[in-house]
Amino acid sequence: MSDAFVPEPLAATDANPVNAMSVDVEEYFQVSAFESHVPFERWETIPGRVEAAMDRILAMFELAGVRATFFTLGWIAERHPGMLRRVVDAGHEIASHGMHHVRVINQDRATFAADIRRAKGVLEDVTGQRVRGYRAPSYSIGRTNLWALDELAEAGHVYSSSIFPGAHDAYGMAEAPRFAFRVQDSGLLEIPVTTVEAGGKRFPCAGGGFFRLYPYALTRAALRRVNRRDGRAALFYFHPWELDPAQPRVPGVSLKTRFRHYLNLHRVEPRLARLLADFRWDRMDRVFPVEGAASTHRDVFDNPPYKTARAS
Repeated sequence: MSDAFVPEPLAATDANPVNAMSVDVEEYFQVSAFESHVPFERWETIPGRVEAAMDRILAMFELAGVRATFFTLGWIAERHPGMLRRVVDAGHEIASHGMHHVRVINQDRATFAADIRRAKGVLEDVTGQRVRGYRAPSYSIGRTNLWALDELAEAGHVYSSSIFPGAHDAYGMAEAPRFAFRVQDSGLLEIPVTTVEAGGKRFPCAGGGFFRLYPYALTRAALRRVNRRDGRAALFYFHPWELDPAQPRVPGVSLKTRFRHYLNLHRVEPRLARLLADFRWDRMDRVFPVEGAASTHRDVFDNPPYKTARAS
């Protein structure tokens, strides 16, 4: 069975908005592209590198006066509780990235519901703060599993950043709204990662491998276009392992995967420093009205023409 939902896009009014900065906190060997090469059973045997990278990120954010949202694996929180408390003490927001970086498309509804509840509980126990946000590993919520948005709301999350509103060979929902919208019935706020529209097509412009692939000037121009022409706040993301060019290479992966994961790792830290200086940034829960309350910027609700099916 399926029913329909009508998301309500949120329109920004500030021509020079504060943008949202986010970090997906995971080890280099936990990315989805390596899941068949580094199975979960091996994770405990591999020396971790996330904490050193996180210390550099926190120092960069502090120097730039930036606060951010850290989407963190429950597995990481269990093993690095002191690191998470340093993140919170520095004024950042902790949100959930699931327990073990399992893509939602590889979980049934009951398994997903258990995973998000366990991760939320672990993160809240470690930080002593309420966890309101969630990001699906590899943006793995889309047209075939929109039921996951309902499960997130039922588990106590008030916002998600789990849909890529464009075409991609591994994920994406090209018909989704480009900007934040509320899901009918649950009221959950979905905040898609930012894309730029040109020539009637959408292009990723706000982090991940594209930040390493594109020249920095192109990223900056795209984000400015979103801020000035669209009048919207952008949502940027990156991973701690992207600031670690010395990370061990995973053997046996395809040429395509090697290119995507290792390309220009040495350029990320200086590019990130420029990005922090060129734009204004804050945590997601302060940039967007995650609980329908006043946010950093004034927002209004439109009546959208957008509709899609939600599987149940």
